[in-house]
Amino acid sequence: MSRFQGLAVARVVAAHGRHAFVETAEGRRVQCHLRGRKADLVVGDLVRWQSAGDEGVIEAVEERRNLLFRQDDWRTKSFASNLDQILLLVAGEPVFSESQLTRALVAAESAGIPALIGLNKIDKPSAVQARERLQPYRAMGVQVLEFALKADPATALARLQPLLQGKITLVLGPSGTGKSTLINLLVPQAQAQVGEISQALNSGRHTTTSTLWYWLDTARSGALIDSPGFQEFGLRHIDPAQLATLMPDLRAQLGGCRFYNCMHRHEPGCGVLAAVERGEIAPQRYRLYAQILDELTER
Repeated sequence: MSRFQGLAVARVVAAHGRHAFVETAEGRRVQCHLRGRKADLVVGDLVRWQSAGDEGVIEAVEERRNLLFRQDDWRTKSFASNLDQILLLVAGEPVFSESQLTRALVAAESAGIPALIGLNKIDKPSAVQARERLQPYRAMGVQVLEFALKADPATALARLQPLLQGKITLVLGPSGTGKSTLINLLVPQAQAQVGEISQALNSGRHTTTSTLWYWLDTARSGALIDSPGFQEFGLRHIDPAQLATLMPDLRAQLGGCRFYNCMHRHEPGCGVLAAVERGEIAPQRYRLYAQILDELTER
């Protein structure tokens, strides 16, 4: 048994490196630091901690149920841990990157975390093309929710709340898609929390705390984790041979390949290439697979 088993458990609700705010079982939030030279803390982590004056010391991080992260050639960036699901927010304006959407879905699949896609701004003309681009994702079983957070907040709430209640949801999406609008709609007191925590964690630093935990209800049964937008989503942690298994539309065709180690590029008797020819895998989805595979095999 760990020597820290007797210490109280709290949840990380904001983190910056080895500094964090934790929330106790009673709902009290305490500013803490992680003892020793250990890995950085992530929002969603459960930790063992103890008081030290006005602050607290985190002695140990409990084993994570899951962790969503991205990895490029230089560094690994963790988003959040112990998640029930991910909501990927997109819109017609600005035009979303299908590459980034696919990469986030692959990372979620690799981590064993269910993902939903939220299409915002459906009141705009650009929503027509966005809806068409999302059709392959619906076809392969990803749930796509449609709403207009600003134009019709009541309908948006009616569609979102049943899927978010009682769950820990990480919200991901590029700038301009409506993440702040979503958070403020679902968590009216969100802005006050942002100011208080960011100021405390970043005093004396030229950085901003950006991943934050918000409870959706007073019973603290469901929560949103808001994470910053990103320009790149590296998948260097993915084994190239496993990539197709993490894309549901390709995975459905893997039993039709002649060779057990088929990489679905130029091999004869490839079930995936045959499905592309038949129109069962959308051409843009196969192009994304080939693009990501090339990156992973260039190492």
